[in-house]
This record gives sequence, C-alpha cells and structure tokens, in this order.
Amino acid sequence: MRQLETLAREAQSFPQAAPAMVEQPVRWHGRGAALSTDEAEVARVMQICNACRYCEGFCAVFPAMTRRLEFGKADLNYLANLCHNCGACLHACQYAPPHEFAVNVPQAMAKVRLQTYTEYAFPAVLGKLYRRNGLALSLATAAGLALFLALTVMLTGGLFHAPMAGNFYAVFPHNTLALMFGAVFGFAMLALGIGAARFWRDVSPGAASGAAVAEAAHDALRLRYLDGGHGKGCNNADDAFTLWRRRFHHFTFYGFMLCFAATCVATLYHYLLGQQAPYPFWSAPVLLGTAGGIGLLIGPAGLLWLNLKRHPLQGDAAQKPMDRGFIALLLLTSATGLALLAGRDTGAMALLLAVHLGVVMALFLTLPYGKFAHGVYRSAALLKWSIEKRQPDKLRLGAD
Repeated sequence: MRQLETLAREAQSFPQAAPAMVEQPVRWHGRGAALSTDEAEVARVMQICNACRYCEGFCAVFPAMTRRLEFGKADLNYLANLCHNCGACLHACQYAPPHEFAVNVPQAMAKVRLQTYTEYAFPAVLGKLYRRNGLALSLATAAGLALFLALTVMLTGGLFHAPMAGNFYAVFPHNTLALMFGAVFGFAMLALGIGAARFWRDVSPGAASGAAVAEAAHDALRLRYLDGGHGKGCNNADDAFTLWRRRFHHFTFYGFMLCFAATCVATLYHYLLGQQAPYPFWSAPVLLGTAGGIGLLIGPAGLLWLNLKRHPLQGDAAQKPMDRGFIALLLLTSATGLALLAGRDTGAMALLLAVHLGVVMALFLTLPYGKFAHGVYRSAALLKWSIEKRQPDKLRLGAD
C-alpha cells in the first residue's frame, strides 16, 4: 500500500543529469482523441488508483477501472458517468489532499461529467450557455414564460375571474396546451436522445443481453451505488455515513415519475375514455399528481440542503449553478402545481395556471442541458458496465 510513496521518494532522490532534462507535459492518447485538462486529471488519478485498488469494492468505477491499463477519452467519459459522486473513496483514500498525489476521484469525475453534458448536448450552444448560468437562466426562463402566459391570460379574459370549477381549458384550450407542451417535451426528448446516442456510440458497449439490461435497470432504480459500497450510505460533509442523499434522490425521481404518470393517465382519460378535466380529487390523475408533487417538494429541498452543506472537495464548484438551477425548477414546479390544485376552484385559478405552466415549460426546455442529463448518461454507463462485466477480462488485474 506504501509502494507509490516509496517510489516517489526514490525518484526525488535521484541526482539530476547534466544538462537537466526539460519536463514535458504528459500527453494521454485514446482512440485518436486528445484529452482535455480535466480528462487528463482523471486519467492520472485512475493510474494511481489502478496501482492501489484499495477502493475496488466501493462502486462500479473501480472494478471497471481494473479492466484498463490506459484511459482514452471514451473510457474517461464512461467512468465519469459511472461515478455517483458518493464521496466514499475520497474519505477512504490515503492519497487524497493534502497528500502530494492529490487524488480526488469525486471532484475529477464531476468535472468530466460536466464536460460530457456540454460536448454531447444538442445543440451544443445551449449546453454551454446553461453550464455557465444554470441558476440564473433557469429562474429567468421560468419567470419569463410565466409572465408571457399571465399577460396572455390578462389580455384574453383577466387574471382574476369568477370561479370556473377547476376548468383549465376555459383559460387555455386543450389543443393549445397539447400542441405547446408536446412540442417542448418532444424537443427535450429529441435533444436528450441525440446526446445519449452519441455517448453510447463512443463508449462502444457491445451487445446487451436481457440479464445486463435488467441488472442495469435495477441498479439505476435503486441507486445502488449511493450506499457507499457497504450499505451505510455515502459521505457528505464529513466522515460520517448517511443515506439521506440516496433517499432524497428517490423522493425526487419517483416524485417526478408520479407526476409524469398523472399526465399520462389524464391523457388516457381524455382520449380513450372521453372523460375531460377537471377530475375530482380522488381520481387517479389527481392522486398521482398530488403524491408526485409532495415527493418533488421533499426530494429537491433535501438535495438543496445537502448541496449547501457538502464538503467543497466532494464535487465541482463550477457545477453548483447548474445543480441548483435544476433543483429550483423542480421545487417551483411542485410548489406551483400544488398551489394550483389548492386554488383551482378560486378566482385566482387563471393566474396560478399561467405561473405553473411557465415553470413546467422552463423545466422541459432546460432538461437536456442541466442536471437531468446525468440520469440519462449514468443509466447508459450502468448498462455498459453490466455488459462489460459479462465479457472476458483480458487483463484480470482485479484478481491479482
């Protein structure tokens, strides 16, 4: 375990040759692509970790690492998105800062993940814009769209009105809403799909078996690698283990999926059963939406709290605006949705509806360029790992 330190001391003790050699930067090569500074740092860290392998049982990153002797650009993008940033390896590492090796796997991986979101974004210019101004852009987009819809309502019928018994379509016709949000959601899915397809092509995963797909889906839905590798949880502000990050992620993800399910069920009610909104509180769409909205309050609020108190070495400070922008939109989506449900029988329903629709549209527009993208790329990386681990290990370094 001390071999690396011994070798470093021995190297420093060698007398310099005359004339002294000029130090040249290390150039990493992989699949014909030059590495960025952040990617080169991950490659350096992985070389050190590959010699140590103390953290091999922590998560999928380290056994995947042992299948490689060198790390190309595609390998680094894959490993960075396989990392869940749980922080366990940082707190266990004997070469972490302030050691001279300065091994910080979570921070190095986080920087490359951000680069992945930008490089694979479609169109790329939007990814770069959101990367720099995530929080401000999220809030400005939501406010601008909400104001536009509110002005539309004011010009057509007034922001305050006699109660409409929760009939949203009296404010915005059904076909208008379906066309508007269908186009925005379709664009978001197209942009995410193009980015994921490019990522998948570059990492060259091989053929996926049913068992590999099932395992990857299981690991993604359970957030298996947020348990620290031992089931006690990951590290946030100190060396204490906590499962709260995993729990808040679950509240967020399943809250989002419940809200999406509510929309899908309402669509079936409208087109298949001929039942038009508004639906009573005890109907499936309203119950699913309410449960999802509560989950989207608890989860993002908890993630924001953990984000504010997390140790600065665990992650990339440059990503905080993007992270908090996505969290803010999720919180606003839930809060405005629940407020609309509570006030749908009042004279303020039109105003509440305009605000909620503006926030939801902003969320959809920024999905491909913010933190939501990490779920797509991480799921793809988990699937590659499930495929890769079933293939022969030519190096067999993990068994040494």
